[in-house]
Amino acid sequence: MPRLLSGALLARRDPRLLKIPPYLSLLLIIVGVAWLFMLPLDDYSRRTYISENALLPGQVHTYFGGSDQNVFRAYKHEITALENSTNAEANDKLESIFKGLGLKVGRQNYTYHSSGNTYAGENIYAILHAPRGDATEAIVLVAAWRNVKDEFNRNGLALALALTRYFKRWSLWSKDIIVVVPPESRAGTQAWADAYHDAHDSAKVASLPVKSGALQGAVAIDYPQEGRFEGVHVVYDGINGQLPNLDLINTFVNIASGQMGMGSAIQEMWKHTDRYNDRLKTMLRGMVNQGLGHAAGPHSSFIPYHVDAITVQPIGNGWQDEMALGRTIEGTFRSLNNLLEHLHQSFFFYLLMHKERFVSIGTYLPSAMLVAANFTIMAIHLWIQSGQRSKVATAGETDGKDGKDGADRQEQEAPSTDAVERDLYLPLGLVAGSQFLGFIPLFVFNHAPAGILTVLFYAFTAFSLLIPHVISPLLISNFKPTAQQYKLLSSFSLLLLGMFLSALATLNFSLAFLVGLLAVPLSFAYPVRNVLLKYAYALLLTLLSPGTVVSIAAAASGVGLDVVLREAAFGWTVWGMYTPLVVWCVWWPAWLVGVVVVLGRVQEDRNKEKSS
Repeated sequence: MPRLLSGALLARRDPRLLKIPPYLSLLLIIVGVAWLFMLPLDDYSRRTYISENALLPGQVHTYFGGSDQNVFRAYKHEITALENSTNAEANDKLESIFKGLGLKVGRQNYTYHSSGNTYAGENIYAILHAPRGDATEAIVLVAAWRNVKDEFNRNGLALALALTRYFKRWSLWSKDIIVVVPPESRAGTQAWADAYHDAHDSAKVASLPVKSGALQGAVAIDYPQEGRFEGVHVVYDGINGQLPNLDLINTFVNIASGQMGMGSAIQEMWKHTDRYNDRLKTMLRGMVNQGLGHAAGPHSSFIPYHVDAITVQPIGNGWQDEMALGRTIEGTFRSLNNLLEHLHQSFFFYLLMHKERFVSIGTYLPSAMLVAANFTIMAIHLWIQSGQRSKVATAGETDGKDGKDGADRQEQEAPSTDAVERDLYLPLGLVAGSQFLGFIPLFVFNHAPAGILTVLFYAFTAFSLLIPHVISPLLISNFKPTAQQYKLLSSFSLLLLGMFLSALATLNFSLAFLVGLLAVPLSFAYPVRNVLLKYAYALLLTLLSPGTVVSIAAAASGVGLDVVLREAAFGWTVWGMYTPLVVWCVWWPAWLVGVVVVLGRVQEDRNKEKSS
């Protein structure tokens, strides 16, 4: 044992150990990316299953149909007549319909302000009290006047009314059913969900006049298309990458595909072969949606309150009609009605790559953690290097005095194990300053008027690309940073980045992985002596800057930069989306420090030039 301890102490002082971390960091990045691409394989993914036995999906006979189709058509005729009416006029008509069914009705006003635009409206909702319940639990049915694409949800609203009338005739319900009709799918649903859980700003959102019990689940109908359809598209992405309990998705898919015989799809993969390519494409689409953190449908507003919710959309052209969709929703509500407790047994963290195949957090999380760990490893590596005396300067001085040959100079450039005092003030000040600078774009882009957002974004992108070229010469001329200070600067920045991404990976895996992958070149940023290599590396970092990546992504998606910026501001103000915070206060400061380091010039190099 003494020999082992002495050997370990000697190995700890071996300068060759300092050469390992960069290669280890690169290995972690490669393994993390390769890990992600292995997930669609059968050995790493598994088939979905129902964890909560009480759900019993597809085990009941559904009766919605027959004469209910005439009711649907009658409601559709009335909804069509209200298409051009004001929000208040439409709600007056809906209120008379709900009260005619014997339901309690509530109305709620809301007003949001984002990017100079006002989002105001009035929600209306009705509560069907369960004959066998005590108003302690409820299930929500959402049908907005307009969906997230601003399409008139004619059939969806008519189907919701027909289902409400149908549900009223049955005495089997043990949970209340709440039918929510917002004027649009984004702000209206969020206002209602916030007010129901008493988490609203009373200056913007009115309180609800009537309530029921704890919400056990929610299903939103997005049905603007006319004619028969082939299958249903299940939208499940929530705000900030949160997901509903997997049992809810599995229940709906089981009822739709197994009991009703209709196809089902996820992530807009209309034709899925269940092969590797389609699995990978589905998983990557899910990761992009999760990483963006936006609301994918009316259901997204419920998930932050631990209310499992999905949005269903008919797709394609086939022989299925609105009654088939109604029976599918009826079966889903009957399954949720069976619950004795909130859904909790299945997964809340998962990646779906097929409607019947997924990977859980224990399988996919190492991918993001490995990428995040490379920043921490490099930070520790640079911290250790900064505390050791380097003989590079001594060799430079010797060149001028004793004239030793190149072989001796190579020997003297090996790092020494002698400890030196670290000069922390300049690196800490720069890192702290860059972190605080990140709040400027965060504030500006979330509060500026929509008309000038694009101009401001391009102006800030140009400013952020220029500012490292200003900061670096100022540092060199005024502070003359040493090699140790540049190492400490990178160390502190990478340490913060690794810490943030490691914590974020447990909450939003996709966002942490995407930001970590784009920030990988920062791990190997250091002052480059060769001018050509210096500006080549700076150009690479410029192409991977937050402003450049957002601009390229907006152009590639065909959405438009102005829409992306408005949605980001709206998400920050209304949904509480934290993606802008990660971009401008985590990723951008680390990028800024990385470029400053690459453009840096070590003071020892200046001494060499003078001596030569």
